[in-house]
Amino acid sequence: MNSLQFPAEPPSNDAAERDFTVGDVPGLRSLASGADRTPLMFDVIIAGCGPTGAMLAAELRLHDVRVLVLEKETEPKSFVRIVGLHIRSLELMAMRGLLERILQHGRRRPAGGFFAAIDKPAPKGLDSAHAYLLGIPQPVIERLLEEHAVELGAQVRRGCTVAGFEQDDEGVAVELADGEQLRSRYLIGCDGGRSTVRKLLGVGFPGEPGRTETLMGEMEVGVPQEEITAKVTEIHEIHRQFWLRPFGEGVYSVVVPAAGVSGRAEPPTLEDFKQALRAIAGTDFGVHSPRWLSRFGDATRLAERYRVGRVLLAGDAAHIHPPIGGQGLNLGVQDAFNLGWKLAAQIRGWAPETLLDTYQAERHPVAEDVLDNTRAQMELLSTEPGPRAVRRLLTELMDFDEVNRYLIEKITAIGIRYDFGEGPDLLGRRLPDIDVKQGRLYGLLHRGRGLLLDRTERLTVGGWSDRVDYLADPTAALDVPCVLLRPDGHVAWIGDDQQDLDDRLSRWFGKPAN
Repeated sequence: MNSLQFPAEPPSNDAAERDFTVGDVPGLRSLASGADRTPLMFDVIIAGCGPTGAMLAAELRLHDVRVLVLEKETEPKSFVRIVGLHIRSLELMAMRGLLERILQHGRRRPAGGFFAAIDKPAPKGLDSAHAYLLGIPQPVIERLLEEHAVELGAQVRRGCTVAGFEQDDEGVAVELADGEQLRSRYLIGCDGGRSTVRKLLGVGFPGEPGRTETLMGEMEVGVPQEEITAKVTEIHEIHRQFWLRPFGEGVYSVVVPAAGVSGRAEPPTLEDFKQALRAIAGTDFGVHSPRWLSRFGDATRLAERYRVGRVLLAGDAAHIHPPIGGQGLNLGVQDAFNLGWKLAAQIRGWAPETLLDTYQAERHPVAEDVLDNTRAQMELLSTEPGPRAVRRLLTELMDFDEVNRYLIEKITAIGIRYDFGEGPDLLGRRLPDIDVKQGRLYGLLHRGRGLLLDRTERLTVGGWSDRVDYLADPTAALDVPCVLLRPDGHVAWIGDDQQDLDDRLSRWFGKPAN
C-alpha cells in the first residue's frame, strides 16, 4: 500500500461501553430508574464554551459524538483581551486544518522572552514549523473555535447553567438553572476556575489563594512617548510587573500591580488603573479611552482528580495559575486535544479498558509542571533582594542555549513527553510537522484519527483501519523506520515489527474490527 487509506462509515453511536459501576465511585448518586429516568439526549454535555469547551466539542464531533455545549453567558465576551497561542497549540490547530483561518486574525511575535519576562531571544532552530507566538484577541479565538465546533455539528446553547447533576453507570442527569432536565452519557466541566461542575462533584481544589493582584488592559495615554519610556525604565528595575508598551495608533498595553487583592471577578475601572499608576509611578500618564480592562491574581490550584465516574474536568475547571508566561489558554486547549479522542473512543465502543484513565495520568502531571513554573516565575518578579538576585543569576544562565531552549520548550509545551514506557526518546513526544510525500504531516491528521507512517512499506494497520490511517512513504523526513501517531500527534510506537505494532495498536486503539 502506498497511499493514505480512509475507512468506511464509522460504527454506530449505540456501541456499548461499561467502564465502572455505581459501587466503584465514591459518593456517586444513582439516577431514577425506569419510566422516571430522563431520556438519553446526548453522548456528551460540556459546561462552558470557552476555548477548552469549544475545542473539546469539535474533537468529539470528528468522531460523530452527539455534543451539547452549555454556556452561561448570553453573548460572547465584549472586552478585547489579547491572548497568545504558543507553539504546541499552533501545531494542534494545524493538525485540524484551523491554523490558516486563525492566522488571519492574529499577529506573529518571536517565541522568546516568555519566562518571567526575562528579555532573551528565542533559541535558534526550534523544532517546529510554527516557532512563534500568535497574539490574538480572546473573543476572536473563542468565536473561531465555537464556529469550528458548530460547523462539525455541535449544539451550543447560551444563557444556560448547570445547577445540579446525578450519575449512574449508564449516564448523567443534568439539571439546568431553569429546571430543565437533560441526560447524557458524560458531563465535562469546562466552566472555569470557579467551576460549578467541580464543586458539585466534590473534587478538592488544593493550592494557594491569591496574594497579589495585577491590572492589565489596553488604553490611550496623554503624555509623550519619551516621558513614558523614561519612567517605565526607571520603575521596571524594581517592579517587574509594571509596563506600558506601545501597540501603535496611540494605544498602549498597560500592566500595573494593584494594592491588595479584591477577589472580584468583574473587570476593574479606568479609575482603578489611574490610582494604581499613581501609587507606582507618581503619575497616571493621562490614560483614557480603554479598549479593555481586566485583573488577574496569583492563586494557584490543581484539582485532585480529573474524573469521577462519568464526569470529567478540563481547562481552568481543573487548574488555575497566574498568567505569567501565557500558558493558561494553551494548557486548556491541550487538555481538550488529549481528552477528545479518548472519550470518543469510549463512547464509540472501541476504547481499551484503561484508555480514558490516561487522560488524568498524562495531563495532571503537565498541569503540575505548569503550576510550578508559574510559581517560580512569580517569585522572580518579586521586589525583594533575594528573588532579584536569583533573577539576575537566571538571566546570565539563559545566555547558555541549553538553558534558554529548555525554558522555552517548557513554556510552549513542545518539551512534553508522556510516559509510554521504555523506548527511544521520541516515544511519547509530539512529532513535528515534517515533510511527507503528500505535503506536510499535519495535513493528514485533520480527521482526528491515528496514523501509521511507514517508511519500510511493509507494515499494515489491518483491522484497525476504521480508526487509524496508513501512509507508506520511504521519503518521509524521519530517522526511524516507522511511527504510530495518536490522534493528538504524540508518538505511540517506533519500530518495524508487525507483531510489535499490533500490540501497540491494541493498547491505544482497542481490539481490531476483524
